[in-house]
Amino acid sequence: MVDYEAELAVVIGKAGHRIAASEWEKHVFGYTMMNDVSARDVQRATTQWSLGKSFPTFAPMGPWVVSRDEIADPHRLGISLTIGGERLQDSNTSQMIYRIPALIEYLSGIVPLAVGDVISTGTPAGVGMGRTPQRWLKAGEEMAIAIEGIGELRNPVVAE
Repeated sequence: MVDYEAELAVVIGKAGHRIAASEWEKHVFGYTMMNDVSARDVQRATTQWSLGKSFPTFAPMGPWVVSRDEIADPHRLGISLTIGGERLQDSNTSQMIYRIPALIEYLSGIVPLAVGDVISTGTPAGVGMGRTPQRWLKAGEEMAIAIEGIGELRNPVVAE
Protein backbone atom coordinates (compact mmCIF):
# COMPACT_ATOMS: atom_id res chain seq x y z
CA MET A 1 0.00 0.00 0.00
CA VAL A 2 2.58 2.52 -1.20
CA ASP A 3 1.44 6.15 -1.22
CA TYR A 4 2.76 9.50 -2.49
CA GLU A 5 3.13 12.83 -0.66
CA ALA A 6 4.23 15.98 -2.50
CA GLU A 7 6.08 18.24 -0.06
CA LEU A 8 8.10 21.44 0.04
CA ALA A 9 11.46 20.73 1.69
CA VAL A 10 13.61 23.28 3.51
CA VAL A 11 17.40 22.90 3.37
CA ILE A 12 19.27 24.20 6.40
CA GLY A 13 22.27 26.42 5.61
CA LYS A 14 23.32 27.57 9.09
CA ALA A 15 23.46 25.27 12.09
CA GLY A 16 21.50 26.11 15.18
CA HIS A 17 19.89 24.85 18.35
CA ARG A 18 16.80 26.38 19.96
CA ILE A 19 16.27 28.74 17.04
CA ALA A 20 13.59 31.37 17.64
CA ALA A 21 10.83 31.44 15.02
CA SER A 22 11.76 35.06 14.31
CA GLU A 23 15.27 33.93 13.29
CA TRP A 24 14.21 31.14 10.92
CA GLU A 25 15.36 32.75 7.64
CA LYS A 26 18.95 33.11 8.90
CA HIS A 27 19.14 29.30 9.02
CA VAL A 28 17.59 28.45 5.64
CA PHE A 29 19.84 27.85 2.64
CA GLY A 30 17.03 27.11 0.23
CA TYR A 31 14.12 24.96 -0.90
CA THR A 32 13.58 21.79 -2.88
CA MET A 33 10.88 19.20 -3.49
CA MET A 34 10.39 15.90 -1.69
CA ASN A 35 8.18 12.94 -2.39
CA ASP A 36 7.53 11.57 1.09
CA VAL A 37 6.67 8.07 -0.12
CA SER A 38 4.93 5.99 2.57
CA ALA A 39 4.07 2.29 2.89
CA ARG A 40 0.69 2.68 4.62
CA ASP A 41 0.33 -1.03 5.40
CA VAL A 42 3.63 -0.92 7.31
CA GLN A 43 2.60 2.29 9.09
CA ARG A 44 -0.68 0.72 10.19
CA ALA A 45 1.04 -2.41 11.52
CA THR A 46 3.13 -0.58 14.14
CA THR A 47 3.07 2.47 16.40
CA GLN A 48 6.35 3.57 14.80
CA TRP A 49 4.85 5.37 11.77
CA SER A 50 8.28 6.42 10.49
CA LEU A 51 9.12 2.78 9.69
CA GLY A 52 6.72 2.99 6.72
CA LYS A 53 8.78 5.89 5.35
CA SER A 54 12.17 4.20 5.74
CA PHE A 55 12.50 1.91 2.73
CA PRO A 56 15.28 2.44 0.17
CA THR A 57 14.22 5.02 -2.46
CA PHE A 58 11.35 6.32 -0.29
CA ALA A 59 12.34 9.99 0.09
CA PRO A 60 13.40 11.25 -3.33
CA MET A 61 14.31 14.94 -3.38
CA GLY A 62 15.46 17.51 -5.84
CA PRO A 63 16.55 17.49 -8.51
CA TRP A 64 18.01 20.80 -7.30
CA VAL A 65 17.89 23.33 -4.46
CA VAL A 66 16.66 26.88 -5.07
CA SER A 67 18.39 29.40 -2.79
CA ARG A 68 16.33 31.25 -0.20
CA ASP A 69 16.71 34.60 -1.98
CA GLU A 70 15.06 33.20 -5.13
CA ILE A 71 11.76 32.56 -3.32
CA ALA A 72 10.05 35.72 -2.04
CA ASP A 73 7.65 33.81 0.22
CA PRO A 74 7.79 30.02 0.64
CA HIS A 75 4.29 30.20 2.12
CA ARG A 76 2.76 31.24 -1.22
CA LEU A 77 3.79 28.55 -3.70
CA GLY A 78 1.56 26.34 -5.83
CA ILE A 79 2.24 22.65 -5.20
CA SER A 80 0.87 19.68 -7.13
CA LEU A 81 1.37 16.00 -7.87
CA THR A 82 0.27 14.20 -11.01
CA ILE A 83 0.41 10.56 -12.02
CA GLY A 84 -0.17 9.66 -15.64
CA GLY A 85 -1.58 13.11 -16.36
CA GLU A 86 -4.10 12.89 -13.48
CA ARG A 87 -3.68 15.69 -10.92
CA LEU A 88 -4.06 14.07 -7.51
CA GLN A 89 -2.74 16.86 -5.29
CA ASP A 90 -3.24 20.55 -6.06
CA SER A 91 -2.78 23.17 -3.37
CA ASN A 92 -0.66 26.06 -2.16
CA THR A 93 1.90 26.25 0.63
CA SER A 94 -0.27 29.00 2.15
CA GLN A 95 -2.43 26.08 3.35
CA MET A 96 0.35 24.46 5.42
CA ILE A 97 -0.76 23.54 8.94
CA TYR A 98 2.69 24.34 10.37
CA ARG A 99 4.59 27.22 8.79
CA ILE A 100 8.36 27.06 8.34
CA PRO A 101 9.27 29.39 11.27
CA ALA A 102 7.29 27.18 13.68
CA LEU A 103 8.80 23.98 12.26
CA ILE A 104 12.34 25.28 12.64
CA GLU A 105 11.71 26.56 16.16
CA TYR A 106 10.08 23.30 17.27
CA LEU A 107 12.56 20.90 15.66
CA SER A 108 15.65 22.87 16.73
CA GLY A 109 14.31 22.86 20.28
CA ILE A 110 14.57 19.07 20.27
CA VAL A 111 17.67 18.45 18.18
CA PRO A 112 20.34 20.82 16.88
CA LEU A 113 19.93 21.49 13.16
CA ALA A 114 23.06 20.98 11.04
CA VAL A 115 24.03 22.42 7.69
CA GLY A 116 22.48 20.19 5.02
CA ASP A 117 19.60 18.95 7.17
CA VAL A 118 16.31 18.80 5.30
CA ILE A 119 12.91 19.53 6.82
CA SER A 120 9.95 18.22 4.89
CA THR A 121 6.96 20.45 5.59
CA GLY A 122 3.94 18.20 5.12
CA THR A 123 1.67 17.28 2.25
CA PRO A 124 -1.57 18.76 0.92
CA ALA A 125 -4.84 16.87 0.63
CA GLY A 126 -5.16 14.21 -2.06
CA VAL A 127 -2.86 11.42 -0.91
CA GLY A 128 -3.93 7.92 -1.90
CA MET A 129 -4.82 6.82 1.63
CA GLY A 130 -7.32 9.68 1.95
CA ARG A 131 -9.18 8.93 -1.28
CA THR A 132 -12.33 6.86 -1.74
CA PRO A 133 -11.50 4.37 -3.04
CA GLN A 134 -7.93 4.48 -1.79
CA ARG A 135 -5.33 4.83 -4.53
CA TRP A 136 -1.94 3.12 -4.23
CA LEU A 137 1.09 3.46 -6.47
CA LYS A 138 1.58 0.85 -9.18
CA ALA A 139 4.73 -0.30 -10.93
CA GLY A 140 5.21 1.51 -14.22
CA GLU A 141 3.61 4.77 -13.09
CA GLU A 142 5.52 8.05 -12.92
CA MET A 143 4.86 10.69 -10.28
CA ALA A 144 5.53 14.36 -11.05
CA ILE A 145 5.68 16.90 -8.24
CA ALA A 146 5.69 20.57 -9.22
CA ILE A 147 6.29 23.50 -6.89
CA GLU A 148 6.01 27.05 -8.20
CA GLY A 149 9.40 28.78 -8.42
CA ILE A 150 11.31 25.55 -7.75
CA GLY A 151 10.53 23.19 -10.61
CA GLU A 152 9.53 19.58 -11.05
CA LEU A 153 10.58 16.26 -9.52
CA ARG A 154 9.74 13.10 -11.49
CA ASN A 155 9.92 9.62 -9.96
CA PRO A 156 9.12 6.29 -11.61
CA VAL A 157 7.43 3.58 -9.58
CA VAL A 158 9.47 0.38 -9.78
CA ALA A 159 8.49 -2.89 -8.06
CA GLU A 160 11.19 -4.67 -6.08
